[in-house]
Amino acid sequence: MESSSLSMQGKSAVVTGATSGIGLASAVALARAGALVIGVGRSPQRCAQAAAHIQHNVPGARVRYLVAELSLQREVRRLAEEIRCVLDEEGFTHLDALVNNAGIVSTHLERTEEGIYLALAVNHLAGFLLTHRLLPLLRAAPFGRVVTVSSASHYRAIFNPKRLNEPIFYNVVWSYKITKLMNVLFTYELNRRESGSAVRAFAVDPGLINTKIGMKDRNWMVRLAWNVRRRGGRPPEVPAQTVLYLCAEEALQTSTEYYWRDLSPKTPSRAARRPGLARDLWQASAELCGLDENNAKKEQG
Repeated sequence: MESSSLSMQGKSAVVTGATSGIGLASAVALARAGALVIGVGRSPQRCAQAAAHIQHNVPGARVRYLVAELSLQREVRRLAEEIRCVLDEEGFTHLDALVNNAGIVSTHLERTEEGIYLALAVNHLAGFLLTHRLLPLLRAAPFGRVVTVSSASHYRAIFNPKRLNEPIFYNVVWSYKITKLMNVLFTYELNRRESGSAVRAFAVDPGLINTKIGMKDRNWMVRLAWNVRRRGGRPPEVPAQTVLYLCAEEALQTSTEYYWRDLSPKTPSRAARRPGLARDLWQASAELCGLDENNAKKEQG
């Protein structure tokens, strides 16, 4: 099915990192398909600009933007509650789709004030925790979808879950690769855990995209290298169509494929298909987020 023929009428979607790049393009595509779109960004000004952009390109779109610093877990928890309130205000008792798109490139091993290294906090734990908090709303949907934007860079990555927040060494390429592998493993394990519910999870390989993700780093060499590399990339509207497809296509409910590129399934790396690594990552992530796996239902409520 062509993604342009898909409908999200009467459905709701949350998109993180929705003020530029793949996130903004996905928000536009979802709004055009008829969804109530709740975008998330760091800057109030950029959120307002993104909302105006969607309204301009999709007249009559139902769009709301929320501001949150996703590197901080307390902000992720606050965001989840605000999403609940917006859905209630808009007449929704469930959430149909969550798009975990927010991501960063971080040159140095910077730590948040909560003690988590920045790339791990934003690229993996923010989506992990936000999904966890919104699971009751996703389970209440007829077809709840969790779509996480990963990368082909995960093919050359591996990590030790026991040292998730204490890496032996660190560099910008390594941190990006392993967090993108975490995105795929998170998707794999979420599907295993939600096998008895209506929730399905997918990871997206966007390919090389012309976005400004690498331009946000403070290191001038990283910015220069990314600026040169991204010129050969595709527009963000291309992967946005796959994001829309994975959110809207009901026939995917019985699919066992969980890694996608250009509207088609793709085999992820060998590491991304290791059940034990996926379970260990989930447990380590839960510990870093202060979640009691034996009391998960209480935490989600």
